[in-house]
Amino acid sequence: MKSFCRFLKANAFAVLAIALVLAAALPALASEPQFQIISTEALKDMIDEKVKFTLVDARTADEYDEAHIGGAIHITDKDFAKSAALLPADKGAKLVFYCNGVKCGKSKKVAAKAKEAGYTNIFVYNDGFPVWEEKGMPIAAGPKYSKKVETTKLSARELAKALQEKKDAYVVVDVRDEFEFAEGHIAGAINIPAETFATKSGVLPKEKAIVVYCNSGGRSYTAYRKLMKLAYPTIYQSTLADWKEAGLPVVKSQL
Repeated sequence: MKSFCRFLKANAFAVLAIALVLAAALPALASEPQFQIISTEALKDMIDEKVKFTLVDARTADEYDEAHIGGAIHITDKDFAKSAALLPADKGAKLVFYCNGVKCGKSKKVAAKAKEAGYTNIFVYNDGFPVWEEKGMPIAAGPKYSKKVETTKLSARELAKALQEKKDAYVVVDVRDEFEFAEGHIAGAINIPAETFATKSGVLPKEKAIVVYCNSGGRSYTAYRKLMKLAYPTIYQSTLADWKEAGLPVVKSQL
């Protein structure tokens, strides 16, 4: 009987602790504004059908100058007060905010300030510019858009050593198609084809180093650029050709 009472007492404390954690978290969750989400296709339709709305790019000035969705104005979280005059006077006007995808919080921060300023018809394009670009939607590109990026490369031996010593600190991504991946890939790698990389990048944690590779570097370069636009802080490029040349093993999988 005593052991049963101790069991009840211990579990009561556990339940109370969980309840206190939830109670502390709920105000923060409740205070975070929720916005309507618009898809890539719906945004494209609005542009094509000439629906009246204001599109706001919440990324950095450099990113906006390099390339942005055509017709978008530029307002960041930090300069909202001085740039708010760019927004329509009508507080019921439709506003759509975007930045660099689902893991980028800039669009929601600027949208929240617009809400505080009294705007009521607010949408967030959650997929952001990388997915818009990847799907071949029209963009306004600046002179730096085609500038070649110098990638940070990992040799096969460096990658093998990194995975051996700190495997959990890295996510290795094979950016070839699923058939090539099945025929042979680096053990532990996940497969996200370069053509749909931005769309499917939500599975990649920003707190880890991301290593992208393909056969010889072309597609992994594309994926690397997309990761830069998605604001991943630590990115490396490698090649399967280098891996095989070093005599390192590959594994096969079924489709």
